Amino acid sequence: MADTKPGQGVENLSVVVHGVGDLRLENRPVPEPGPNEVLLRMHSVGICGSDVHYWQHGRIGDFIVKKPMVLGHEASGTVVKVGSSVTHLKPGDRVAIEPGVPRENDEFCKNGRYNLSPTIFFCATPPDDGNLCRYYTHNACFCYKLPDNVTFEEGALIEPLSVGIHACRRAGITLGSKVFICGAGPIGLVSLIVAKMMGASQVVITDLSSSRLEKAKEVGADFILQVGKDTPQQTAQKVEELLGCMPEITIECTGAEACIQTGIYATRSGGTLILVGLGPAMVNVPIVNAAVREVDIRGIFRYCNTWPMAISMLASKKMNVAPLVTHRFPLEKALEAFETTMRGEGVKVMLKCDKNDQNP
Repeated sequence: MADTKPGQGVENLSVVVHGVGDLRLENRPVPEPGPNEVLLRMHSVGICGSDVHYWQHGRIGDFIVKKPMVLGHEASGTVVKVGSSVTHLKPGDRVAIEPGVPRENDEFCKNGRYNLSPTIFFCATPPDDGNLCRYYTHNACFCYKLPDNVTFEEGALIEPLSVGIHACRRAGITLGSKVFICGAGPIGLVSLIVAKMMGASQVVITDLSSSRLEKAKEVGADFILQVGKDTPQQTAQKVEELLGCMPEITIECTGAEACIQTGIYATRSGGTLILVGLGPAMVNVPIVNAAVREVDIRGIFRYCNTWPMAISMLASKKMNVAPLVTHRFPLEKALEAFETTMRGEGVKVMLKCDKNDQNP
């Protein structure tokens, strides 16, 4: 093992949720990498809505915070030590971290859909600790080396970007597709960026927030539509008027019942509705409308096999995700950063974990 371990007494400041509304900055021991792991000095970690949800509610569905848990899963950092079996990475390598690591080679892994493995490790999903800290160990096979022209922040943004890639792949977006995206939050915006890169000719995106819609325009939306008190049918009609036809593909990124209803009404017969946003466990939807028009409804769960594609696209400079980062905070101000995210200010709040390098 490379002898580059941080010295004894090095702080490992970590952002830890203890329960509902209880978020703390704690100093934890610097971990030691196992044979197939690397020790990382974390650099940039984005705050996800799920991080805020665990802080505010202590749970997401069946995933319940039962013991203190380090938050964070949108991350990049630098290798400082490698395990004895690691050969493809070395100290000094800059990497993006894929937070979901299969624990066993089950049927889902064999089929290339490891994200569906029921025993998968996933950063900051109870009981697994995340990586919003100074030092973190991770399976080396799920750390991807960043080219010199891809920044740490771009590396951290690969995680939300991967949700967009997985959604657009499942949707079957191709050259000339006309696409409707519900919600202009971070996931709606990355879905928009990916849809355009995959060949969508026109994309319309809706949201309640005018500032988020302006950000959508900045990153490539052809049409923006601020929704208000219209019924789902009325919103669907407006989408059709903007595109000049009903979209073949709708990507629903809010989880709100009314938006799912809108997605069904808006999608062209024979088209596809992708459910990305997670809302209530039970929702009322016009399922017969979808059935008789052969609208396929597909869900997605996180992503798989997306990091290499995302790194290639970012390195080519044909994909620009930098405008998504609207706020930056040093790790010491994590509580302020979480409050900023909770208030819905900006788009993506990024925490800078390396005291000696606060650059993007």
